[in-house]
Amino acid sequence: MSDQATADIGLIGLAVMGQNLILNMNDHGFKVCAFNRTVSKVDHFLQNEAKGTQIIGAHSIEELCAKLKRPRKVMLLVKAGSAVDAFIEQLLPHLEQGDIIIDGGNSHFPDTNRRCEELKKKGILYVGSGVSGGEEGARHGPSLMPGGHPDAWPAIKPIFQAIAAKAPDGAPCCDWVGEDGAGHYVKMVHNGIEYGDMQLISEIYHIMREGLGLSDDEMADIFDEWNKEELDSFLIEITRDVLRFKDTDGKPLVEKILDKAGQKGTGKWTGIDSLDRGIPVTLIGEAVYARCLSSLKEERVRASKILKGPSNVQFQGDKKTFIDQLGQALYASKIVSYAQGFMLMRQAATDFGWNLNYAGIALMWRGGCIIRSVFLGQIKEAFNKNPKLENLLFDKFFVDAAAKAQDAWRTVIGSAATLGIPTPALSTALSFYDGLRHERLPANMIQAQRDYFGAHTYERLDKPGEHVHTNWTGSGGNVAASTYNA
Repeated sequence: MSDQATADIGLIGLAVMGQNLILNMNDHGFKVCAFNRTVSKVDHFLQNEAKGTQIIGAHSIEELCAKLKRPRKVMLLVKAGSAVDAFIEQLLPHLEQGDIIIDGGNSHFPDTNRRCEELKKKGILYVGSGVSGGEEGARHGPSLMPGGHPDAWPAIKPIFQAIAAKAPDGAPCCDWVGEDGAGHYVKMVHNGIEYGDMQLISEIYHIMREGLGLSDDEMADIFDEWNKEELDSFLIEITRDVLRFKDTDGKPLVEKILDKAGQKGTGKWTGIDSLDRGIPVTLIGEAVYARCLSSLKEERVRASKILKGPSNVQFQGDKKTFIDQLGQALYASKIVSYAQGFMLMRQAATDFGWNLNYAGIALMWRGGCIIRSVFLGQIKEAFNKNPKLENLLFDKFFVDAAAKAQDAWRTVIGSAATLGIPTPALSTALSFYDGLRHERLPANMIQAQRDYFGAHTYERLDKPGEHVHTNWTGSGGNVAASTYNA
């Protein structure tokens, strides 16, 4: 080890997240070496935000690697995609067997799977870690979801668990997720659930605003109350704050924001992956589509002048009762969204041979991250009681919660439909719940239709496992098509 190899970890990428994570690591006693492709940023960071700390800088990849204690640990916080591969290529000549590269960006999990495999052959331990919590989380405690080469975990665990957010019981919101791209996969599902939570809240806001005619301050008070109860969560809290925030003219700022939602792709990845795995993650899918529909602003403006809706768009019933029902509908829909997310992770674990710790994942999401909520404590308890729990909706706590909320849930969706207010996420959550609890669904009709027009065959209830074809018209013949799964 050279005299200058004194840093515990190196971090590449001095955008907001990178800077804040470095400062967080410094706060916890770790010596960090900072590097950025635009080298002037390193000097600026050291002279300003990092002034008076033990943070050091490097002006080249070679210098960065020379300043790291072995096994070298280098964390990348750069844009997902080709930039990650480029930095890995630049790092390799200066690393040796057993050194660790950590990608803390929002990489797509198949890329992390590939990088793990390629670097394993070179003796480098690769980690893909989800990092959630935004700049505030990065600075004061994010939720961290590391996965990849298991041999890397003992070396990075002291740093990661020190800087991570802590749950109310003091447990760090960071644990080893699993092999290969498991960490980035879990982060992808986290982001998908985040899309769902945000869409559900926006639908409730839409009903309150358009259906009940509530002011922003009245809505803020309701979200404030909900945040003291079972809906207590970061997103409910910030919704309250957004509703209360006034522009320079004293009017609510949120009402002046263009209703076109942006997206960076992680929700879409979750939706596509759920289709590939055949898991009905319908709520996240609807949340993504709702953002897509919002982006068709010009078309919606034209449609608003052409398409007819209900004549009466004001709620007629008891507002106080209905507001309580809105809270229950939001809670029940949220249960469904998380149940779907955990179904997807379970299927991915089976497909990839990952050993995912579902209680641990719920714990990681209890603090620091965007979807943090009291509710996740119940999910952790459910998987602690039964690590092999088939479906979150089968746990007694959630069975009872959904049963208690279902009348309110149905009332809200029915009322919204009557008022002409779209509720894609709330509605699909209830449809999924009803679909799951039906022992018999109308898919027998679909199978009959498929066999009628395409000789795709079907199974009879009295002859399970046997695929048969019927000549429905008397003229189609008895030859069946080969079967395949799309």
